[in-house]
Order: sequence, then C-alpha cells, then structure tokens
Amino acid sequence: MNYYTHKEIKEILKVSESTAYKIIRQLNKQLEDMGYITIRGRVSRKFFEEKFYDSRGDYN
Repeated sequence: MNYYTHKEIKEILKVSESTAYKIIRQLNKQLEDMGYITIRGRVSRKFFEEKFYDSRGDYN
C-alpha cells in the first residue's frame, strides 16, 4: 500500500488514536494546499516519512 492508516501511524509514533487522526488531518491539509487530492483517514507513506524522518531514517 502507498498510504498509512491511523492504526499504522498510532503504532509507529506510539500515540493515541485521536492524535494519529490529528496528524493525518494536518499532513493531508498540507498536501491539499500543494494541490494534491487526499483520502480521509489515510496519508501518503512517502509524505509521512519525509515529514517525520530525516535522510538517514532517524526521527527528527
């Protein structure tokens, strides 16, 4: 799959379900502002990883 769901975000970041949804909304808003179409409750894996990991794969 080319996207993460709230369950995966929750597990990756060790956050609550509501926080995972909030992160997805924030990232999707950024994508929409750049002209991309988004799917509610899902976020692009590539975009998520660009925002949360640096070039070495470590957390920012």
